[in-house]
Amino acid sequence: MLSPIQQTNAAATDRLMVNNLTSITTRAAAAAILLPQRTSSSAFSRSQSGGGSIVCSQVSRPTFSAIKAMAADPQTLSAHHHPPSPASGQKQALISLSDKKDLALLSNGLQHLGYKIVSTGGTASAIENAGVSVTKVEQLTQFPEMLDGRVKTLHPNVHGAILARRDRKHHMEALNEHGIGTFDVVVVNLYPFYDKVTSTGGIAFEDGIENIDIGGPAMIRAAAKNHKDVLVVVDSQDYPALLEFLKGGQDNQQFRRKLAWKAFQHVASYDSAVSEWLWKQTVGDKFPPSLTVPLSLKSSLRYGENPHQKAAFYVDKSISEVNAGGIATAIQHHGKEMSYNNYLDADAAWNCVSEFQKPTCVIVKHTNPCGVASRSDILEAYRLAVKADPVSAFGGIVAFNIEVDEVLAKEIREFRSPTDGETRMFYEIVVAPKYTEKGLEILRGKSKTLRILEAKSNEKGKLSLRQVGGGWLAQDSDDLTPQDIQFNTVSEKAPLENELHNAQFAWLCVKHVKSNAIVVAKNNCMLGMGSGQPNRVESLRLAMRKAGDEAKGAALASDAFFPFAWNDAVEEACQAGISVIAEPGGSIRDKDAIDCCNKYGVSLLFTDVRHFRH
Repeated sequence: MLSPIQQTNAAATDRLMVNNLTSITTRAAAAAILLPQRTSSSAFSRSQSGGGSIVCSQVSRPTFSAIKAMAADPQTLSAHHHPPSPASGQKQALISLSDKKDLALLSNGLQHLGYKIVSTGGTASAIENAGVSVTKVEQLTQFPEMLDGRVKTLHPNVHGAILARRDRKHHMEALNEHGIGTFDVVVVNLYPFYDKVTSTGGIAFEDGIENIDIGGPAMIRAAAKNHKDVLVVVDSQDYPALLEFLKGGQDNQQFRRKLAWKAFQHVASYDSAVSEWLWKQTVGDKFPPSLTVPLSLKSSLRYGENPHQKAAFYVDKSISEVNAGGIATAIQHHGKEMSYNNYLDADAAWNCVSEFQKPTCVIVKHTNPCGVASRSDILEAYRLAVKADPVSAFGGIVAFNIEVDEVLAKEIREFRSPTDGETRMFYEIVVAPKYTEKGLEILRGKSKTLRILEAKSNEKGKLSLRQVGGGWLAQDSDDLTPQDIQFNTVSEKAPLENELHNAQFAWLCVKHVKSNAIVVAKNNCMLGMGSGQPNRVESLRLAMRKAGDEAKGAALASDAFFPFAWNDAVEEACQAGISVIAEPGGSIRDKDAIDCCNKYGVSLLFTDVRHFRH
């Protein structure tokens, strides 16, 4: 049985329908009634050019009896009433958080400053548990949370309160007409999509979809757009600054703009993660039609390659980079802050040493390996790597692919340069996969400035990006190792087993040397290398000069084919006593190279794999 109030409302609804819903108040009520009656094919879209108008299509007109029945329903009636408005002059804050870190600090601070707090679901409960008064968003919207939480805040009473410009008279009149207040502060963070899809074991596709936040980004973007009137916060680290700003009562537009920038950047990074994940779920191609790379500032650098260049270091937050290793995520245990060139050199050293399976030491200077050696005894490998080019090694980066223990640390600290037997070797950086506690202690004692990095090996299959003016080049990383390819004998003389092994070692080294690149190696040790020369002959001569007499019986690897053989690089190598040459092949003069090697009794191996490095 209807109460007197309900009977009155039902009768009023009848009269309003008979009068064709002519008054503004009645039109608003009719819209509220129509919305629950829309068919599954109804479409509501906000026009991008029509000032935010709502377009409604394919909505079935409810019958008169249906409207009358709805009018008799107390829940329907409550939806027709205007939401409660804040007391005149009272500020309002909207809080909706997935990560509730420091929520008590924020909510208590806002309440102390006289803010009325409106919140959603679990956030509202947490605020109440902190002893702070809170209004649930359902009281504001007069509409319950629905669709398993997909719809909570997507409502005019929320977004109107955020987006209304206080300096536009017609905006404020529209709010008053519909009984909507204003929000002065919006604090939102998003569902942990990134953490969910990168968790160990992965996540089911449907679970991934349900972890895509919709209402949160909408509120953040709305508040950031209207930052002149609404302060938007997406990071708990900004809570103290927000409260201090509000206490001061100042109107610092730069502060507001910085928060708005951070909000848009937060949503952009979030959307890039969703986009990357969804692309892999649908197509999986490594090169999508468009690509967004989310970068997070790790540190400001003293300068770039040169002192007159400003610089900074960013970490790639792409999903594909999670737990994928590399220098960017290395732990620095000791030493001065990393410089721009330090990062480049450390990356080159780490990428090179990580390729070797046996205990190996690599020393790099200006991104080129100047010493590489593999031995079961890592101390011997270290000494041989330094010996290959002690002048270049001084002031370089030394990298190991095994743990640095107390014994190795002492050797690094005390080892004297082979050039004079007296000067202690100086290094900018030591990088390794791990250190013993004693090993770290000893290395810290070598120098206050020595940078000690602990890194994880790069995973294979990464996307390699490189900037050019106005664009980016993208390619697969060069992950091939000797085990992945064939060393095909094309000469009359086949290499002995140890010669083949020398060629494979040299080939693995040369892929990390700047083109044009030549490496001479023997017995798991790089004897000399030539890098970065415009012609291959000069690179060969540099490598041979560094190798000296040890070049006799050694292997030579070239990053690309030899365009000429007679009276050129191939013949010079043969005359110097090289026993085996490994190169990709593919020159129109390959036969000359084969004939030349046959003349001098040198084994020639074609790999069909080029290793240009620019």
